[in-house]
Amino acid sequence: MSIDIDTARKVAHLARIAVKEEDLPALAGELSAVLNFMEQLNEVDVEGVEPMTSVTPMRLKRRQDVVTDGGMADRILSNAPDAREGFFAVPKVVE
Repeated sequence: MSIDIDTARKVAHLARIAVKEEDLPALAGELSAVLNFMEQLNEVDVEGVEPMTSVTPMRLKRRQDVVTDGGMADRILSNAPDAREGFFAVPKVVE
């Protein structure tokens, strides 16, 4: 698939990129090269290939989902200028 100059102009406009008129043919060529590369990638058979998180085989580290800190609401609220009933009290902003 090749990109013509009018399409390159439109893509530059949509991307909010200022491209001079004399630079449009080069931009069209670069966009065509990108699309050609994408077409080459579509030809690759990836049937049975599992997705990878890295180029080296590894598993992501997992941890137990447990609370390791907490239970100190009183200490946290001691820093508040105004605390009521276990919550931060703030001025009303909406009438």
